[in-house]
Amino acid sequence: MAGETLTSAEYIHHHLTNLTFGKLPAHTRPGQDQAVWTMAHNSNEAGAMGFWAVHLDMMGWSLVLGLIFFALFRTVARNVTSGVPRGLQNFAEIIVDFVQDNVKNMFPYKNVMVAPMALTILVWVFLMNFMDLIAVDLLPWVAKLVGVHLMGAEPHQVFFKVVPSTDPNVTLGMAFDVFLLILFYSVREKGLGGFIGELSLHPFSSKNILLQIVFIPINLVLELVNLIAKPVSLGLRLFGNMYAGEMIFILIALMYSGGIVLGVFGGALQIVWGFFHILIISLQAFIFMVLTIVYMAQAYDTGESH
Repeated sequence: MAGETLTSAEYIHHHLTNLTFGKLPAHTRPGQDQAVWTMAHNSNEAGAMGFWAVHLDMMGWSLVLGLIFFALFRTVARNVTSGVPRGLQNFAEIIVDFVQDNVKNMFPYKNVMVAPMALTILVWVFLMNFMDLIAVDLLPWVAKLVGVHLMGAEPHQVFFKVVPSTDPNVTLGMAFDVFLLILFYSVREKGLGGFIGELSLHPFSSKNILLQIVFIPINLVLELVNLIAKPVSLGLRLFGNMYAGEMIFILIALMYSGGIVLGVFGGALQIVWGFFHILIISLQAFIFMVLTIVYMAQAYDTGESH
């Protein structure tokens, strides 16, 4: 797609625009007299579709990668053998043991859901991040061929992002699910009164009743900020790191259109950044898993200090 008559800014903008489906308000396009459900032809139309618009590329790749994770581990589970593991079973057992060790060290409570959830987060987020290592033009080029030749779309109207973790809707959606679990287990383990007391009686407390009443609104503000910061930081950390990595790959891809010398330099730079990015995508998946385990442990913590 870098070879089309696009400026550098247009090329970057095109690669950062999602394949969006939603309800387009009336009069957004010339001759459009009423609202219609359709595909967005540009980012302005995608913005006009509002909250209920769906990023089909991000949703599709998230589901596909989730199914790949499920299929791989289900295959291992169905064909597991005793003795020295080999091949895919050996790889799966290493990951499972790694997750179990982290859960045992950070979650000293009983909950059969935490370890499978941590495993799912680690592998699923890693797979979503791994899509960033695929050539930035490859899958969008395939999507353009399908859109133009099979669906009759214009080339500039075909958008296709392939890294789900570069979309804040995906990362914040996952973080919000973790947040709901934190709230559920906090109330279940501490009781509604205990959970409210945790928010209103810490960090400032006093044996003087009048002074404690003064502290309650201050504590609520501080603790609510701390509580809400958990899902926000969890989702935005992953999004920010992956979005920056994707942007660097796009900028490197632009160097191929700058001549032989710049293209060769861009190729070398892309290899170096690709190897470094392997560490980044692995680390971000690990951090998301670890923070989820830690937040779940805090939800179970019924001690006075937290």
